[in-house]
Amino acid sequence: MHRIRCVIRGCVPKKILVYGASYGPELEDARNYGWEINENVNFNWKKLLQKKTEEIVRLNGIYKRLLSNAGVKLFEGEGRVVSPHEVEVIQLDGTKICYSAKHILIATGGRAQRPAIPGQELAITSDEALSLEELPKRAVVLGGGYIAVEFASIWRGMGATVDLLFRKELPLRGFDDEMRAVVARNLEGRGIHMHPQTSISELVKTDEGIKVRTSHGEELIADVVLFATGRAPNSKRLNLEAAGVELDQIGAIKVNEYSQTNVPSIWAIGDVTNRVNLTPVALMEGSCFAKTVFGGKPEKPDYDNIPCAVFCIPPLSVVGLSEEQAKEQANGELQVFTSTFNPMKNTISGRQEKSIMKLIVEAETDKVLGAAMCGPDAPEIMQGIAIALKCGATKAQFDSTVGIHPSAAEEFVTMRSETRRVPAAGKPKTNL
Repeated sequence: MHRIRCVIRGCVPKKILVYGASYGPELEDARNYGWEINENVNFNWKKLLQKKTEEIVRLNGIYKRLLSNAGVKLFEGEGRVVSPHEVEVIQLDGTKICYSAKHILIATGGRAQRPAIPGQELAITSDEALSLEELPKRAVVLGGGYIAVEFASIWRGMGATVDLLFRKELPLRGFDDEMRAVVARNLEGRGIHMHPQTSISELVKTDEGIKVRTSHGEELIADVVLFATGRAPNSKRLNLEAAGVELDQIGAIKVNEYSQTNVPSIWAIGDVTNRVNLTPVALMEGSCFAKTVFGGKPEKPDYDNIPCAVFCIPPLSVVGLSEEQAKEQANGELQVFTSTFNPMKNTISGRQEKSIMKLIVEAETDKVLGAAMCGPDAPEIMQGIAIALKCGATKAQFDSTVGIHPSAAEEFVTMRSETRRVPAAGKPKTNL
């Protein structure tokens, strides 16, 4: 039982929209590189939407062919567990079929949550945001996570007025605090109106648009209000109680270290288990499941040093521990290395938007515990850094690596002077 969310309503269509939104500022920057754009450049939302849909259809077809070529039978519809060894599928035409199996694997992902706010039916979630018929001129985004900042960047890049409302002082709770501050500065620098420590108290439909009343009494008018307030495991309609599968308090399927539930024949991977909710992690969990159940070589998913990215504009990417996490987990002092610079491309275009790179190092062992970057191409650069951290690289090995010049990536191998030294939590630094 699975959903192909990333391809249809997730990271792939979102990334296509991010690409589309990035061209507007790029065209403005191009003027200082000699490109004479004499007329206003118009953006055609419907054309991008059409191209995005065509690409999703193409990719969906590829996945179906891969499954078919591997001997997998695909049944499109809604599935539910009937017993520890049986699954019922309500197909698209309404007919029901029942299948039995020695093992059942559940990979149904997550679903968007809606806060209980008066007028909440006037808002949309990220599912609808990917396929809006009209591009909003005014958008209000509620949330401080990656979905919120990504859609705020997308709509702002396409010319919309965007207000971003979030509960904390900075967006992206759980990421490195220093990087969060950089993202917030960049979003504001790109023209997004930031509303920290703010929520929505009510939505009201008016002739002008959707009136948004905030927790501070402010009123905003929007064409679209996006709720990006988190996702919940997609387990409600699976009838798991029929087989006795245990869930936690938020509906996530409880599994052991091999992704097996309390019912030995039923397994679960991906967002429905609420472990690390990333597509590549679900792929890793699926691979481990196959090796464990069918390969005769039990293997546990490894959740250390998982890289991830936030595709705001410019993007943020990290791997390993944040500075805050390292303080809690490290055994001794930490060395923090940072480099903040204006990318070479910006020196000609005139864009005032600095990139930042960061390494967290355990002082006693010289081991690199974490890396982060906010700036153009950060996810592409961080994938290579992730390999180094997975191999247990030390700062000395970073320092001995020859850089590629001129590039932003070379900063990771030229940061020689520590920015600061930080004691681990509970182990204050002394002068003795």
